Parts: sequence; structure tokens; C-alpha cells
Amino acid sequence: MSLLLRDYEYHLPDELIARYPAPRREESRMLVLHRDSGAIEHRRFTDFPGYLRAVDLCVVNDARVIPARVLAEDPKVELLVLERPTPQRWICWVKPGRRARLDREIVVDGVRGRVTEILPEGERVIEFPLAPDLEAIGHLPLPPYLGREDEASDRERYQTVYARREAAAIAAPTAGLHFTPEIFARVPHARVTLQVGVGTFQPVKTDDITQHHMHREHFEIDAGAAAAINAAKRIVAIGTTSVRVLEACARDAGGRVLAQTGSTDIFIHQPGQLHHVDALLTNFHLPKSTLLMLISAMAGRERVLAAYAEAVRERYRFFSYVDCMLIV
Repeated sequence: MSLLLRDYEYHLPDELIARYPAPRREESRMLVLHRDSGAIEHRRFTDFPGYLRAVDLCVVNDARVIPARVLAEDPKVELLVLERPTPQRWICWVKPGRRARLDREIVVDGVRGRVTEILPEGERVIEFPLAPDLEAIGHLPLPPYLGREDEASDRERYQTVYARREAAAIAAPTAGLHFTPEIFARVPHARVTLQVGVGTFQPVKTDDITQHHMHREHFEIDAGAAAAINAAKRIVAIGTTSVRVLEACARDAGGRVLAQTGSTDIFIHQPGQLHHVDALLTNFHLPKSTLLMLISAMAGRERVLAAYAEAVRERYRFFSYVDCMLIV
């Protein structure tokens, strides 16, 4: 596997970036890549259950996207709420940061907060006497490549049908967006949680990809999910976030996944880092992104890039909304 950033580039015409979802979730096209042979099939997502074997278990990330993008009134800054340890204490990225210096007042929805700490990577800790209503005033932090503001319909469509309200994230586990309640009910599954953070938007800036460092993200696997995963003969991960949880978990001497709550900055870019995933449903990812590197670790960089070139020729729609890829 290449460790050079330039080897994860591919050409994508701008018009193939899906800025809105299909009218119905299950209408997505699905490119199937057989990683042993490199063979490609062109299917629909409605065909997905037919690719599951009797021994398969799908592992889904049930994180829910919160309206984490907030426009402050004074000063005029944009907050991206990364964590809320308490309703009154927010850990945020602030843009522009120079307007949110230590001890600066920040007014959000009429409530005056104060910057009480600046963390090592630049995040601001803002403390409010009363908690602003994030659900009412916040916007969904849509990926920058969509090139638009969030709309009312995104509150439903940029969310999986199995999202758990308590599991907050700032980006959707987008491979799961294709499921309807009816299709989800047909597949055997276990739930894990990765609270997808700002790292999902961060580009790799080093020529040697091993020098890239991921932001830490919180994850959780409960005892029931761990037992189901350990008992399964074959694991089908629904999305790269599910892969990251499975591979981040500490394992005991028997190689089992352990129930736990923790955080991870795992960066998967080599085949030897994959131990628990036999197949993967995923969306198409940005050039030179850590997610493209992850699926290349699973299926081989040359085969993945060949499949992407085929998807471009066949006019698949890329990134968060619409079409997907199944690696088997």
C-alpha cells in the first residue's frame, strides 16, 4: 500500500457531487466491488439484503447529527459545537478565532457566555449562565463540498432512520442514509456509536500519510452489541465509522471485541490494521481523504481507484448524498 498522499488522487467532475439526496432513500445506485477478483457489478441499494449471507451481522453506527453550527450575535462569529460536557459548557471551533479570545463575551440567542479556556488545538470553551437551546437555534453542519446552507428537509434526510438521540455527532454516518425502516428491519444488525467529529472534514496535509493525525472521537459498544459481534461468523460494516469503532476496541487474549466506552484517533490506511470486517457498505469519498485510504486498505488502492473511475464513467453521484459502494 502506498504511503504517499498523491497516490490517493482521482478526477471527479463537479457535476457528479450530489448536493441533494434522491427523492427516496432506497433509490441509490450501488456499485459492488469484489475485492478478491476486482470484478464490478452495478446494482441498486434495494439489492443490498440479497448480498448478505445467513451468517452475516451488519454493524451500524447509530450516532445522531445535532444542529451543531451556531451563528453568534455578538461578536459575529460561527460556532461549531464539538462537545457539551454540560448544557451550559460548550467546546467549540470558532470562526474567526481572533474574535473569541480568552475572557471574551459571546452572545448566542440573547444569552451572554464567556470564553473561559482555549484548548491546545484552538478549541474554545464557552460557559453560559443558562443553556441556549441548540436544537432550536442551531444548523446542521453539512459538509462543505455540498456548497449550500442546510434546509428543513436535511433535518430528516441527513440522518439515519436508526439514529439514537443521545448519541450526538457533527456529521452523519452517511452509508446508513440509504436504509429505510423496512430494509433495516430485514437485515440482522448490532449497533455501535462513534460520535463523528471535526476530523471527518480535515484534509490530509502531509505528503507522507503516516504523519497525519486524526482528531479523537468518542465511541461506545455495549455488552449486547459486543456479544453479537463476537458470535457472528462474518461482519458487514455499514460505513467507515463502524469500521473505526470495531478496529479501535481493545481485544482480550481471545481476540474478542470488548464492551466499552472510550475515544479513538485510529487512522486506518494499511491492510494489517483490519481484523474484524469482512464486507463494507460505504459511500464514495473525497480524493486524498482518510476515508479513501481506509477503503483502500480493505480492497486495495488500485482496485478502489479503478472502481472509482468506473463510477465516474457510469455517472454515479458522489459523497454524502445518494449513491454507494459495497465491498465484498
